[in-house]
Amino acid sequence: MTRLRQLGITGAFISVTTLFFAWGFITSNNDPLIVALRAVFQLNYTEALLTQFVFFLAYGMFSLPAASLGQRLGTVGAIVMSLCTMIAGCLLVRSSVHFNDYVLILASLFVLAAGITALQVAANPLAAALGPAETSHFRLSFAQTFNSLGVVVGVQYGSRLMLGDAVLKAGGGKIHSAAQRTEALSAVSHAFTIMAMLLGLLALFVLSQRKRITVAANQSPPAQQASALAALRSRWAVAGAAAIGLYVGAEVSIGSIMINFLHQRHIFDLPLESAGNYLATFYWGGALAGRIAGSFLLTRIAAPRLLGCCALIAIFLCLVVFGSSGTLAGSAALSIGLFNSIMFPTIFTITLERSGASQSSTSGLLCLAIVGGALLPLLVGAIADTLSLSVAFAVPAIAYGFIFLFALGAERKAPLSPAQGLTLA
Repeated sequence: MTRLRQLGITGAFISVTTLFFAWGFITSNNDPLIVALRAVFQLNYTEALLTQFVFFLAYGMFSLPAASLGQRLGTVGAIVMSLCTMIAGCLLVRSSVHFNDYVLILASLFVLAAGITALQVAANPLAAALGPAETSHFRLSFAQTFNSLGVVVGVQYGSRLMLGDAVLKAGGGKIHSAAQRTEALSAVSHAFTIMAMLLGLLALFVLSQRKRITVAANQSPPAQQASALAALRSRWAVAGAAAIGLYVGAEVSIGSIMINFLHQRHIFDLPLESAGNYLATFYWGGALAGRIAGSFLLTRIAAPRLLGCCALIAIFLCLVVFGSSGTLAGSAALSIGLFNSIMFPTIFTITLERSGASQSSTSGLLCLAIVGGALLPLLVGAIADTLSLSVAFAVPAIAYGFIFLFALGAERKAPLSPAQGLTLA
């Protein structure tokens, strides 16, 4: 019986990792999409980064409703509902591009993001809980590795499909020809149609695994029915939420401007499609490699210490970008991905261990904080428009500074035992 139970948890964890891959793949397509829409609709950086604002605003609006609805539908029901919402969002993007209206595209992306929010709310605590509490750092980091793999593949996919001849001929500027605008928008439509089909196949796969996931989820201790607002009474939960928000905002901001940054003549002077490949291979690929290595380092190095080291190096790299140009600046910017790698899962689990609030309320607050991915990109875009893309790297440097302070505090504060208030979900 124990052996069968272990196989059930392992099988469920494998199924969950496909979900991490899926939302990484979908979300990462925002990076080439921003470049394409900026050229088609003749947007400045602040306007183009509204794509990320709308996308991550969904976390602030739907994290708590998704958690509540997930408790009613059950684990598999919540996951399938999330995937169906994501399919609807992809199809809405496909339809809205034919109206040649940026606002309609943003509204469609909001629907897609709502589905991703619900999926992440369901999958993150499930991945952390499918096994012993002492290996939760490793387990969530390992699952996030597949999220990074999805990002790498997704950026490559989006760059090839959405940064076609029409956008490339614009040279990173604006598209004025009606024929080229139609061509560029058709490429976006094609990309999101394929994504909808792939999500449909994933939903069918999850349904085929519903018994295994349900059994494994039910083996975990039941979650306390608590609002995320309950975690506001814990300074550790609040600090962790701030760290999550700043991390997501920094990572998303850098990824969003990277293609245009590398395209600049005084950096790498790359064609846009090639810059997209660099973004996928080195920035997001670095995050993938870092999560693979970090998953095993976390079994040997205390999580707060490793988090603090990564934050310090990320600050240094941002300052190099800020104060240099050419190959040095471009290489430093791309290297930040490697040190972003373990931040999300490590901040997440460090906070769960120290908050003192129930895991369900703390997880809800942490997912709510992902709305930071909506706010920081707007600030980065405004600085890029007013000053330069290089100066805009000062914003993520400040964000990483807070994460370093969070790690420093966590190293001085021992995790709570379950008896002191930590309950597994």
